[in-house]
Order: sequence, then structure tokens, then C-alpha cells
Amino acid sequence: MRLLVLVGGLLADPTPPTVPAGGDTVSVAINGVNGTPSNSIVVLLAITLMSVAPSLLLMTTSFTKIFVVLGLVRNALGLQTTPPNQVLAGLALFLSLFIMSPTLSAINDDAVQPYLAGQITFSQAVAAGQAPLSEFMIDHTREEDIALITRAADQPNPDTAADVPFTTLAPAFMLSELRSAFIIGFVVFVPFLVVDMVVSASLMSMGMMMLPPVMVSLPFKLLLFVLVDGWGLIITALVGTYTGAG
Repeated sequence: MRLLVLVGGLLADPTPPTVPAGGDTVSVAINGVNGTPSNSIVVLLAITLMSVAPSLLLMTTSFTKIFVVLGLVRNALGLQTTPPNQVLAGLALFLSLFIMSPTLSAINDDAVQPYLAGQITFSQAVAAGQAPLSEFMIDHTREEDIALITRAADQPNPDTAADVPFTTLAPAFMLSELRSAFIIGFVVFVPFLVVDMVVSASLMSMGMMMLPPVMVSLPFKLLLFVLVDGWGLIITALVGTYTGAG
């Protein structure tokens, strides 16, 4: 008898779903009290930003050029691991923050704070924050590099600089930064190359061919770099390329 009751229950018609009192639509609210974003959304955005922060730091700021120039200076001196990469990266990071401070302030005032206050949506915040960053990148990107990336992507030429899409502007900005870094590196290498040539010729004339010229020229290059205040000149030149003073 119990088996017949169970079979009868399985063969019975299913109960139709009930319609909720608010209607048949489903909505997900991401904002908290007074229209401000909820704490969970803010934490999620912060974690996402931390995951993409290295790429943004490399592609959209002055970090790459500063780090490359500092690495070329180290190689020009003939030093392999001094200063270490951590020191060069830290110096490049704080110099980038110093150079990018007006842009970061504009992003905070135009995008971050209005979004946290619930005055604009997330998409509006992204657009507002991208504007000052794109302006900084356009100011330090050559037109030739923008045209190169545009042709490589088979895209129509933009009418104005403001019409350049961000996906085109980012690699063009990177190419311009690398070109500028190599130019500065060439200028830095020339005096140290002269020191190496003089030391090598002197050792050759004295018949000391078994003595590595690098061992003799390194103290003289360090002395020359200190006497001319090399670090100060390099930092001044790097900052000047962005402020217009260089």
C-alpha cells in the first residue's frame, strides 16, 4: 500500500510556480545605503585593481622609462647587481608617484571620490578616471607611434588626439617611453665609454694586456659619476622629460 502511495505521488502533476509579489523581474542591487557602493563591492574592486596594478603601472605611467634608464646607468658603470633591482624598482616607483601626482589627484577627485559617495555609477567613474590618464599619455606619446599602432591594427586614423582609443594609446605610449629611455641611455653611455677606451689604450701601451680594463676603469667611472652628481643629473633629466624642464 505504501508503495502505491509513493508511485501515485510521483505520477501527480507538479505544482505550478508562484509569482512573487513584486512581479516577475529579478534585480541585483550593488549599492548600499544612500546609493553608495556596498563594502563587498568596494573590497572586490580593490582586489581586482591590485591584480591588474602591475600591468597598469607598466603600461600607463612613467615607471617603465625610469626603470629602464636606471638599469642602463648601472650597466654603463659596469656594475652588475649594484644597486640591486629592488632598489631601482623602489626609486622608479616613488619617482613615478611624484611625476604622476597631478594625474592621480585628478583621478581621485573626478572618479574615485564621486563613486564612493554614490554620485556616479561605476561605468561613469571608469570614464572619468580614464580621461586624465589618457591626457597624460597623449602628452608624452609621439604621433608616429600612434600612427604605427593604428596601421598595425588596421584602424581608421583618428581625427583628434581625444579620439585615440585606449587600446591603441597604451602600446603607443609604451613605444615612446622606450625610445626616450634608450636616447637617455645612449647619452649616459658615451662618457663612460670614453673612460673605458682611455684605460684600455693606457694598459695596452704599458704592456699590461693581462689586466682586465674593467677592473681599472670602474673606480674612475665611479669617481666621475660622483663628482658630476650623476644621480642628481639623471633624476633631473627624467623628471624634466615630463614637466617640460628637460
